[in-house]
Amino acid sequence: MELRQEARDPQVFAKRFDALEHNIERVVRGKHEQIRLALVALVAEGHLLIEDVPGVGKTMLAKAMARSIDCSFRRIQFTPDMLPTDITGVNVFNQERGDFEFRPGAVFANVVLGDEINRASPKTQSALLECMEERQVTTDAETRSLGTPFIVVATQNPVEHEGTYPLPEAQLDRFMMRLSVGYPDTDVEAEILATHSSGQPLDDLEPVCDAMAVAELIELAREVHVAPAIRTYIVALVEASRDHPDVYLGASPRASIMLLRAARAYAAAARRDYVIPDDVKALTGPVLTHRLIVTADAAMAGRDTATVIADLSATVEVPVAERD
Repeated sequence: MELRQEARDPQVFAKRFDALEHNIERVVRGKHEQIRLALVALVAEGHLLIEDVPGVGKTMLAKAMARSIDCSFRRIQFTPDMLPTDITGVNVFNQERGDFEFRPGAVFANVVLGDEINRASPKTQSALLECMEERQVTTDAETRSLGTPFIVVATQNPVEHEGTYPLPEAQLDRFMMRLSVGYPDTDVEAEILATHSSGQPLDDLEPVCDAMAVAELIELAREVHVAPAIRTYIVALVEASRDHPDVYLGASPRASIMLLRAARAYAAAARRDYVIPDDVKALTGPVLTHRLIVTADAAMAGRDTATVIADLSATVEVPVAERD
């Protein structure tokens, strides 16, 4: 799509982005950074995996983001008996017309919430692979495109493993970011009790922009300048993850692309039309952590992917702006 002239101003991007951010914060209190990263994933055309214990607002964050955008929203409650066609859709014979007609599945929406995604079987989880990567659905040799914007927000509980199926690496790699909401501060939790005493705050949430406005944000984020030195820095971080002694499986080239796209959106949200190294460093954890697998020796020694990411940020040389 071609951007309108007024939409090209970085201040317009930041104004819309801030409006979305503040609207979601009316419901999800005290989680400014998590909300910003979730919106960065939306604008960067990525997908989001929210992993945390029950009751901290994972589903609420996804629903508040969908409510803030005036576009279609579908929720998929993943269960062990769910079929792939429940997600992608199925051709059903119409007796009146005498032929088959396609009934779209839950994935045909702008914002798709996959609640407790690890409770579905691997066969059902794999139905999302094509949707997330290629933004299309193929059923009975016919391919149908998904709309814009399109984001899958999946949640899972990392504590309870009974009756769950771990996400395969191919599935994890398709998520741009993995976030943890965490428990709120004491003061924030007291505010939450006050706001919930008179009803559900999500019911009063009104949209602040529509699908067309989000599509313009996506286009504007694509135009953010990334210097060759920044691209080299991104590649160096990803390559270092593959060579780290504690890592069994490093980040893929898709990780480099995701980090670049997220950095562009992050810079635009900060009212800049160019990416700086700090943008990349701020996103290294959310974008790379779930793509790495540490060795058995490292795990036994108490080192995890967060430790590896900290090592990468500290050891990989940061590009410095050249002076005239």
